Amino acid sequence: MSASFEEKSVWIQLLSLFLVMGGYFVVAARMWDAGVTPIAAYVPLFAGAVVLLVVVQVAGHIVAAITSRQTGADERDRLIGWRAESNAAWILGVGVLLAIGGLAMSIDNLWVAHLLLAAMLLSELTKYALQLAYYRLGV
Repeated sequence: MSASFEEKSVWIQLLSLFLVMGGYFVVAARMWDAGVTPIAAYVPLFAGAVVLLVVVQVAGHIVAAITSRQTGADERDRLIGWRAESNAAWILGVGVLLAIGGLAMSIDNLWVAHLLLAAMLLSELTKYALQLAYYRLGV
């Protein structure tokens, strides 16, 4: 059985987020190791990553639309999305609480910003991984 457009969309989002934002964190870590500490220096890198992410996702969805029969999201797709979001949201919550704690302890803003970004990324990656698992489990 061929994957639906919705399942292909989840794959596209998971892989593109992992590759593009993973690349962002690799480059950002190298910048940190090189002594770049002003948060403003990371803005062009982040902006470039966001633009690249949009381009990759649009291209991927165009290919998925061409190769899939679109039926639109049904109740099962909505249930899978809701359940995955519900089960992954705690990661973002923990990240936000850690970031607030970091701010209260006067941790450098660069660390706090990257902690928030990492929490959002891990939450989204977990959501997409759970969606794929739920598709395979037949939820």
